[in-house]
Amino acid sequence: MRTALFALLAAASSVVAADKSIEVSFSPKDLPEKAASCKALNRATSELKDIDIHYVEVNPEAERTILMVHGWPSLWHSWKYQIEQFKNDYHIIAPSIRGFGASGHPGDVKSSGNWADIVGDLVCVLEHAGVSNAICMGHDWGSPLCFQAARQRPDIFTAVIGAAVPYLPFNAPSFSPTSALVPYFPHLAYQVFLGETPELAREELDADIRRTLRATLRNRIDPPPKEFLTDTKSFLGVYKDVKEIGPIPFFTPEEEDYWVEQYSIHGFKNTLQFYSPDNQKGSWEFIHAQANYTIPQPVLMILPEADPVADWAHVLKLLGGADFLPNSVVQMMPGGHWLQLEYPATFNHFAKKWLDNLPAAEAAVEPELRVQQVEDTTTHGRPVDEL
Repeated sequence: MRTALFALLAAASSVVAADKSIEVSFSPKDLPEKAASCKALNRATSELKDIDIHYVEVNPEAERTILMVHGWPSLWHSWKYQIEQFKNDYHIIAPSIRGFGASGHPGDVKSSGNWADIVGDLVCVLEHAGVSNAICMGHDWGSPLCFQAARQRPDIFTAVIGAAVPYLPFNAPSFSPTSALVPYFPHLAYQVFLGETPELAREELDADIRRTLRATLRNRIDPPPKEFLTDTKSFLGVYKDVKEIGPIPFFTPEEEDYWVEQYSIHGFKNTLQFYSPDNQKGSWEFIHAQANYTIPQPVLMILPEADPVADWAHVLKLLGGADFLPNSVVQMMPGGHWLQLEYPATFNHFAKKWLDNLPAAEAAVEPELRVQQVEDTTTHGRPVDEL
């Protein structure tokens, strides 16, 4: 195993000390959205539908591409500081994944949004943009999606940067729902509410979209209440005595308005796909059908010191994820869950330093590692790939 762990204070303190707000030269609506028409299976009805995945594209003439993949509750715009940093040197593609913003969804939130499904969307977007290979940069759920993309399609995804969430190999012999993990990780309780009662969750989240977004996108200077994320019956209940939640600290008023506008298109319903037990089991089944957990491509994991959800460095060690990453680096840095927005200069510094040392894209993946997509009826129409 060639995993390097950089000491937090030794490697990051000098950068963080100089971490000031980065001036972004564009507003969200300055970058026109494109739309890729992608096939998506609705497993509840067995219908194959066409959905549009919206994305922004910057500097398409650059030689190397970075695909930036967001998590929940987020949008392509959560990468604004990284787009600003890398826009002159890389071709950047930043989608709003299925169910988010203006992007479509096949309509079955419970079982039609597993990791393999969304990786298929990402490949579709790259094909629409005329890109044959890309570096995948993900945050929150976007991080597991990038790891899955690299594992599932090593012919396309040449390297991975996973922010906030490390590699979770999903190699356990049996599937465990999130509810079984809550006794060990109390701040995962909210995921039970979002995943097991999606109708109630949607009603609560959609009631005041601005309040929902403000409650979630906080920093360490103005954090959410201590009990946030620990309730299996409500997501926003801990804010019941807070009359008005302060503006999102990472955004201008115009940017916050854009997020509210985007989430008003379809609401939160289909974004809850990440928390559905059926989708989570579908992801586990897909990976186990391949019985391959190793990602040979270069990997950088940038993990925050103070994520309220979990001590992700401990989780990485506990699950042995690094054992399946022979060419990986772990970089710790201060900040909470939204580290790329809270400390953008620090995050960009570590990402750029690592990217500058990557091998040429053409040599990053061996041709024989190509993954072929096939349809396997034993998994109820879920696409399964073979190595």
